[in-house]
Formats: sequence, structure tokens, C-alpha cells
Amino acid sequence: MPDTMTAIEITAPGGPDVLKPTQRPVPRPGHGQVLLKIAYAGVNRPDALQRAGNYAPPPTASDLPGLEASGTVVACGPGVSDLSVGDQVCALLPGGGYAEYAVTPAAHCLPIPHGLDLKQAACLPETYFTVWSNVFTRGGLQAGERFLVHGGSSGIGTTAIQLARHFGARVFATAGSADKCAACEALGAERAINYRDEDFVTVLRTEGGANLILDMVGGAYIPRNLKALADDGRLVQIAFLQSPMVELNFAQLMTRRLTMTGSTLRPQSDLAKARIANDLRTHVWPLLAAGTIGPVMDSEFPLEQAAQAHARMESSGHIGKIVLKVA
Repeated sequence: MPDTMTAIEITAPGGPDVLKPTQRPVPRPGHGQVLLKIAYAGVNRPDALQRAGNYAPPPTASDLPGLEASGTVVACGPGVSDLSVGDQVCALLPGGGYAEYAVTPAAHCLPIPHGLDLKQAACLPETYFTVWSNVFTRGGLQAGERFLVHGGSSGIGTTAIQLARHFGARVFATAGSADKCAACEALGAERAINYRDEDFVTVLRTEGGANLILDMVGGAYIPRNLKALADDGRLVQIAFLQSPMVELNFAQLMTRRLTMTGSTLRPQSDLAKARIANDLRTHVWPLLAAGTIGPVMDSEFPLEQAAQAHARMESSGHIGKIVLKVA
């Protein structure tokens, strides 16, 4: 085991160019943790928020970005019994994924689904943990319900479309181009709405309103989302690409019996994340192994080009997931 490793650090809050290669000590696993030699790391919006200075890591987490990865277990801390050195896994990380090695709770690791390679597996944890916990656990999506996901061509969106369709929902999505809308419909969306040309509120109201909306835009979308909901509908907020501040008439929550909720994944307890991992192992990993659903891949960058990967993500030109090749 080397003493040092190559990692990508945030040298100062700012744009993609503040991501720079550095040398760091290889971390050591604590109780219940494993050390992974990383093959690929997923690139996600929270990484960009952290880079910009708007999403501080928890006090016990690495200051390095990177919330998901795939790789090989190379060391196990005390109390780890379900994993062994040499196991290949994908894992939800508390941080530190933009590096050659990272530690994470063993309970947040999942096996590589049959038929998927390490590159594909690196795209699973952050996205599938987020979608499962917010769409199905918190949002309570049921078969036959109308489900709208904003940002349908993103990693979250492509995952949500596939899972919601598989479990029997009628799926609608918004996206910003004809190509992105076509990608959403190819994945199972009944109707993809180009938000540059159409009003998603009008489309959903024509269909009877959405029973559930998954939103990461916020801002002006929040009152429009409530208009797009059916009576007794639910809005789940997972990010604010626009703004968390908006003027809103809350009387409609009472008169139409609407529910507004939301969550972020990273601050949740290790136990809460372990429970999501168990749900995924039971309900979703067999679907991945069968090829029923799968990650949508956009592009790959070497670890040293993390800045270019962030620029690609923030251009909003991508469809699906972006990864960093580490080893």
C-alpha cells in the first residue's frame, strides 16, 4: 500500500479551473469502513456545488470531491465482516472520490451488478440512492400514477424514468432539446416536454395533473410545480439549480391537500444510507443484473481532467452520466 496518492482538490471556491491534482496521504479505514482502490469516480452536481463553495462536506468527511465510485477493496477496518480484500464493489462515498483511494462505510458498498463493468457501476450509487429514496420511499410513487421528473436527460432523470416506468408509473419528463427529449422517450417516458417550447404545467394539467414531481430546479419552478400537481399530489425537492427562495401561496396546500417535501443525501446518517443500500440490493440490483434498466453513459475523462468533466456537466450538453477514469 503506498503512503501517498494522486487526488483532485478544490484549491479555492470557484469555477472548474480550481480543481487541481495534488498528492495526499492514503486514508486508512476506521471501524466498519473499507478502503477502496478506485477505478472510476462518478461526477455529480453536488461536486460542482462543493467546488463553488456552496455545499460544505460534513465535518467527518474528506474535503476532496466525489460521492460515488467503483473499485476494489484493498483493506478492511475493524468490524467489517461482509466484505473482503479483493472484492469489487461500487460505493456511496462521504467524499473523497476524486482520488486513487477512498474510505467509506462497508454498509454503503454494493456488488457490481452482473453484466456491468466498473465504469458503468461507478454511475450507480449517488444516482440510485437519490432516486430510490426520494421517488419511492419519500415520494411514495405507485403503479398507475403520473410522475414528472425535471431534467430528464440528467443522471438522476435517466434513472428516475427507467425505475418509475418499470414499477408501472406513467412517466413524463422535461428536457431542453429535441435530442434530450428523444432520449427520455427512448428510456420509457410517455411524453418528454421541451421546456424551451412548451409549458409543462399545461401538458400535465391536460393529463389530469402529476401525482408526483421530482424537481431539482427550484426557483420559479416551485409555484409552477404546484399548479402541475393533481389534487393530493406530492412535490419532492432534491436541489435548487435556480434558487431556494420563492414567493408562494401556501393556501393551495390545504385546499388541494398537496404535500411538499425534499431531502439531500450526504448529511443523512450512515444507518439511513445503509437502509437505502439494502433496499437497492433487494429491489433494484436484480433489475440491473437482468439488463432491465441500466446507467446511461455520456462521457469519460481522466482523473487529471476533472476540470473539463465539470465544464461538460455545467454546460448541460450531456445526456446521462460523466465519469473520471482513475485506474
